[in-house]
Amino acid sequence: MLMYSHSSGRMFMMKKRRQAAILDLIDHSAVPSQEELRRRLKARGFSVTQATLSRDLRDLGLVKGTSDGAYHRPGGETANPAVAAARLDHAVAEYLTTVDRAGQLIVLKTGPAQAQPLGSAVDGAGLPGVVGTIAGDDTVLMVCRDEAAATAVAYRLDKMAKR
Repeated sequence: MLMYSHSSGRMFMMKKRRQAAILDLIDHSAVPSQEELRRRLKARGFSVTQATLSRDLRDLGLVKGTSDGAYHRPGGETANPAVAAARLDHAVAEYLTTVDRAGQLIVLKTGPAQAQPLGSAVDGAGLPGVVGTIAGDDTVLMVCRDEAAATAVAYRLDKMAKR
């Protein structure tokens, strides 16, 4: 038989509300650290210890994203278009060194071991006209629907990199 007291029921409901707030926060903005998440939760009226927050993150199965280092639902790095755009901005600024176009293909060069996070950010952003990407160690190959799309996307990424 399951024992259930009134006070444990309140604690369970508080945990559910707190975890819902955590999901809402990470779905709508990039949260790069537990401390930042703790501050944002406190602003919403949830005062939590680091240990409680760690358990909540584990219970929710949240992971740190490769493109921006922020917390995400597993496989959900691109849930919010504004967050996906911010991740792309960050990845381009952090990793992209050159942009080159050949027909409907775009080649993005990065430093060693930086192509994967850039490719993931490009995929997550859902850029118009981009069919897909393949990322190696220091190179991302982007395939676009046509040359016009490739020209527009290459221009956009190059402009972002020069900010």
